[in-house]
Amino acid sequence: MKKLLIINTGGTISMSENQLTGKVAPTSENPLGKNANIFDYIGQITSEELFHLPSPHITEKEMLILRARVLLAKEEGFDGVVITHGTDTLEETAYFLELTIKNTIPVVLTGAMRSSNEIGSDGLANLRSALIVAACKDSMNKGVLVVMNDEVHTATYVTKTHTTNLATFQTPTFGPIGLVSKNDVIYFQQLIRCEKYQLEVETDMPKVYLLKAYAGMDSTLIEAVLEKGAKGLVIEALGAGNLPPKTVQGVRKCLQTGIPVVFVSRAFNGVTQDVYDYEGGGKRFKQEGVIFTTGLSGQKARMKLMVLLASGIEPTELTNYFK
Repeated sequence: MKKLLIINTGGTISMSENQLTGKVAPTSENPLGKNANIFDYIGQITSEELFHLPSPHITEKEMLILRARVLLAKEEGFDGVVITHGTDTLEETAYFLELTIKNTIPVVLTGAMRSSNEIGSDGLANLRSALIVAACKDSMNKGVLVVMNDEVHTATYVTKTHTTNLATFQTPTFGPIGLVSKNDVIYFQQLIRCEKYQLEVETDMPKVYLLKAYAGMDSTLIEAVLEKGAKGLVIEALGAGNLPPKTVQGVRKCLQTGIPVVFVSRAFNGVTQDVYDYEGGGKRFKQEGVIFTTGLSGQKARMKLMVLLASGIEPTELTNYFK
């Protein structure tokens, strides 16, 4: 029987709804603890509470602590790890772990869209599916996975697409890599390339900011980021990688200061490409040194740039890591 570790970090999956007001909030006791033994048929399960935080409270500091705990779990002989997490920032924590853990055991993140005492609560169902995935031998060496609503997604491309729907976690363009069916996991896709980096920091991660482009945008926010001591900047650009012309000077200042600038698209699907050759067009930005991504969202590109900088990658070499 597989030896599995559940690491609870908080989020809706560990909250309860006030039946009078409808407000959802953390309670003194994690509701998951009341059902700790119902999944014993899946494996030999150990459960511990690392944090009890709503996911908007999760920062890079907590991600580093969580990473250290997962690495320790491997040394302790666990065959798989399941992490319960709030859904708002779940994809960022998952991708951080994906980039920084050379895992050979399955590491699976899950959460819930409805709290433990709401009608149709999905927490226990998602936890069950995540444990089944973590115990599955076919989950080995697939990177960090996100399991929600009986679907298995890669940490690299999964994203939250709806504020309340149970099927909120989707992988645009590519789709899930597998499904949970009863007590089995069916894989039908695989991530071709997995990236792993060795962090050179133990506590503070480099400051990397994320901005979203809009019609009429100028350089005000870009220059403000520079003044705040940014080590990197990600911009969700328009279309395939374009910006309004008044932003050009701000982007140029970043590049001249040695601050890497990464473009993703604010569009839901597709990739960035240096197509247009006009003031503010992607072609000219790329010629000046802006880095274009392939398929990453803004939050994922920010996480990747932060990890690359924390791994000692020189800014002049970053382009190669985003291809």
